[in-house]
Amino acid sequence: MSVDPAIESPDEFDVLTREVPMPSPWQAMWNEAEEMLREARPEGFDVLDIGHTAFDSLPESEKEAALDCLFYTYWAATMADREIRAAREERAS
Repeated sequence: MSVDPAIESPDEFDVLTREVPMPSPWQAMWNEAEEMLREARPEGFDVLDIGHTAFDSLPESEKEAALDCLFYTYWAATMADREIRAAREERAS
């Protein structure tokens, strides 16, 4: 099995972008949906519009991973909210 020489010797672009995180398909669709809605509805829109547009635009093969991301994000936000509330209650006592 041969190795692709481009992988063996990265070019300048590869070296410069090596540390740049690549967005997931879900993040890319979210960003695209938000940008599209900002142009289409300058008067405003709801975050649910972004989410539904992004999710509906994903290929079926990416939807399970997107849901996993949403579940983990919701859980992280819930835990952060609990920690903030606990810290406020501790300071108030």
